[in-house]
Amino acid sequence: MGLFDNAVPGGNITKPLMIALGALLVGKMLSGRSEEQPAAPQAPAPTPAGTSADGGLLGGLGGLLDKLKDAGHGNVADSWVGTGQNQPINANDLGAAIGPQVIREIAQRTGLNEQELLQQLSVALPGIVDKLTPNGQIPQQHQVASAFNS
Repeated sequence: MGLFDNAVPGGNITKPLMIALGALLVGKMLSGRSEEQPAAPQAPAPTPAGTSADGGLLGGLGGLLDKLKDAGHGNVADSWVGTGQNQPINANDLGAAIGPQVIREIAQRTGLNEQELLQQLSVALPGIVDKLTPNGQIPQQHQVASAFNS
């Protein structure tokens, strides 16, 4: 998989997991759909600068990190972006931060049940975010999309 080799413990990134990561971080690119974020549970939040309409269900990588920070997991999210050791996140904490409606949408896209999805995402996200932010900087949305295309 190129960039994502060694991002996940055991090096195993399954197709359902890539679909889930794409749905969170890139959006319509992997789903083949073009509608505007159908799983937004609340009123639309302002889109962070630099993200586009296909920035994933949460507004791309920046939106995911914002959700984690809003849920009280900013130190964990910062560890993934920073250059030090990646802190783990509990699957239930990740689910609460992302939100049940988004988790349900991704589970439907991947064919995984919600608990299995959250378990895989909680293991994969620290390494994936770390690989996407090699210099401690959040990349532009097109850079994240190109990482999934490589």
